[in-house]
Amino acid sequence: MEDESSENRKQARLTILELANMISVPMSLNAVVRLNVADAIWQGGTNNPLSAIEILKRVLPAGNGDAENLQRVLRMLASYGVFNEHTPSGAGGERKYSLTDVGKTLVTDSEGLSFAPYVLQHHQDALMRAWPLVHEAVVDPSKEPFERANGEAAYSYYLKQGDMNELMVKAMSGVSVPFMRAMLQAYDGFRGVERLVDVGGSGGDCLRMILQKHPMSRKASTLTCLKWWPKHHKFQV
Repeated sequence: MEDESSENRKQARLTILELANMISVPMSLNAVVRLNVADAIWQGGTNNPLSAIEILKRVLPAGNGDAENLQRVLRMLASYGVFNEHTPSGAGGERKYSLTDVGKTLVTDSEGLSFAPYVLQHHQDALMRAWPLVHEAVVDPSKEPFERANGEAAYSYYLKQGDMNELMVKAMSGVSVPFMRAMLQAYDGFRGVERLVDVGGSGGDCLRMILQKHPMSRKASTLTCLKWWPKHHKFQV
């Protein structure tokens, strides 16, 4: 074993401590999404730096809440590039926070979409219950951790949970729409296509955007995974 006082060993100990506490990052991200912090900062597209107290007044206008705890969350995520932290120049000043490009992905756009639902769907109770059982997939791979935690497989479980399905569809739209918007600005390969099938297309956002740019592609359909999104099994133009 290497000398415990060496720089390599010191760094190794710091790294394992960071990894052990890594859950604080997604949980902090989940918290700011639930509090709608990104939209609160972005109001009117200004992205002006706000203190934790100022943000709290926007997300909880009734006047309750703890600004110090909010600031702890904001500082955590600032260290991972979600927020910019603006330190006070003089004594007694307040730290303020604005959105980085990463943080802006959580802002609701004109279509009501963002990456915020994607964050939330990863942290639903049913999924969170499965993570502590990942080691069981190594011990006995005959049953997935999700099924061990929730009593049935994920596909059948989601079929019975309307709210989970709705959140999943919204999450997929929030991710796929900006991706397709960027792709279609540079890619013109769909021009002249007569029949287009989008297998696993969720709510049909990608196909719909392609057809909006190339309206001559009239014969199109999307076939989705019925077990996950039964209400969005077909999109016919």
